[in-house]
Amino acid sequence: MTTSRPPTDLVPVDVPAEQLTHNTLNGVTGGIWRTRRDGQAAVLKLVTPPGRPGPAHWAGSDEPGHWNYWRREVEAYRSGLATAAYADAGLAAPTPMAVDDRPDGSVALWLAEAAGRPGVACTPADLGEVAGRLGAAHARWLGDPEARELLPGGRPPDWLARDWLRDYTLSRPVVAPVPWEHPVAVAAWPRPLRDTLRALWDRRHEVLAATDRLPRTLCHHDCWPMNLVFAGSGPVLLDWSGVGPGPVGEDAANLVLDTFLDGLVDVALLDEVAATVVDRYVEGLRGAVAPAAMVRAVRLTGAAKYFWLAPLMLGRLGRSAISQTYDVRDEAAMMAGRRPVLELLARWAAEALD
Repeated sequence: MTTSRPPTDLVPVDVPAEQLTHNTLNGVTGGIWRTRRDGQAAVLKLVTPPGRPGPAHWAGSDEPGHWNYWRREVEAYRSGLATAAYADAGLAAPTPMAVDDRPDGSVALWLAEAAGRPGVACTPADLGEVAGRLGAAHARWLGDPEARELLPGGRPPDWLARDWLRDYTLSRPVVAPVPWEHPVAVAAWPRPLRDTLRALWDRRHEVLAATDRLPRTLCHHDCWPMNLVFAGSGPVLLDWSGVGPGPVGEDAANLVLDTFLDGLVDVALLDEVAATVVDRYVEGLRGAVAPAAMVRAVRLTGAAKYFWLAPLMLGRLGRSAISQTYDVRDEAAMMAGRRPVLELLARWAAEALD
């Protein structure tokens, strides 16, 4: 469990500290606060080793290549990878102020606060700008997805996520059999949508195998509005805990879909955002991958990233909450609100796998 204030050895009681919204289920995050350090605006993220109580699918790991390796973000900042990875493309990371190991085994990650508009206040043009910069950044890393270039001796760090997309998606707690004909699902989602989502779930291993054949780049793996700040100098990308090699297109696909899944951005913008992000991402790549192949890659990786979502939602129907993190809507509102996003996902899956 996180607390409303950080430990007093890090932030004295007379120093203001505001707890920031984050995934409280993730076992590697002991808390995130906006506060001050040495008189400067700062964000403190407490990174915790495995062992905290919580859902098994959000547990931290001691294994460096695991998708949720607990020290990855610490190493990304200590090595300089987080701040340098996408900097040439104009996509910044927060400036690290200090990385302090604590006696209890946790790590206090101090970052200069990125001042600007929060990501959830984004416009389609904002997300298009991020996508264009992502494309340029990914083009650079197509020949070196393990970031050898940035590290001493040209050796890939063992703490990069080994196979984030496969490890994350296959760890989602989907209960069999999936209740595709649940009355709530039948009322909320038409049969063609349910049938396509069922086929996507049934073909999930085929979908993941298809992403293995895409060019590899250095992915962030969690690019969405909650991890973006639109500063005066350009967008800032937060949370580097998942960084590692991945298929080209994955970050752009996630930027489209995850912008709308939790009801934080008006879903009426979905079609405009999807078109803008894909177009700008392809432009950013500047021909490093053929445009038609790149559009297919975005669709395919989007299908791979979220094949589990509808089955997981259906398995939780009737519980107090079918989402456990950022989405605070009730069951009916969530089923309706996510329908347009799942319809786009279903179209992408059908087009990519045709």
